[in-house]
Amino acid sequence: MAGIEDLKILLSSMKPGLDSREFVFCTFDNPLSMEAITDLTPIGTFREKEGLILILTTDDASSNGIRFDTVYKLISLTVHSSLNAVGLTASIATKLASKDISANVVAAYYHDHIFVQKEKAGQAMEAIMELQAESFSCRE
Repeated sequence: MAGIEDLKILLSSMKPGLDSREFVFCTFDNPLSMEAITDLTPIGTFREKEGLILILTTDDASSNGIRFDTVYKLISLTVHSSLNAVGLTASIATKLASKDISANVVAAYYHDHIFVQKEKAGQAMEAIMELQAESFSCRE
């Protein structure tokens, strides 16, 4: 099923959902086996030139003695956005930046996911809902 590409439709129908868990970005300089990675149950992975990055729950990181810095909450946009859609993450990041909230965005196949500082999650949800309302009124 093809995702939505029209920015106005995406913004007005994105239905953001706040995950109850807390997440951290963890780095590993040394290679991990696929078994070790799987055992950590990351919700996201990325290999950068500096090493492997895993996005883990704080519980998984803590129980495995893995160091981390900032704790994040996850907001998922429950609209099927196309990987070819232009402007969705930019619109979200711009709105959050206007409220002094960082946006660490992961664009997956079906949905876009925004990690925001734990203490600003409520403000971030309000800002995204505000953006959605603004976009909805522009469609009419």
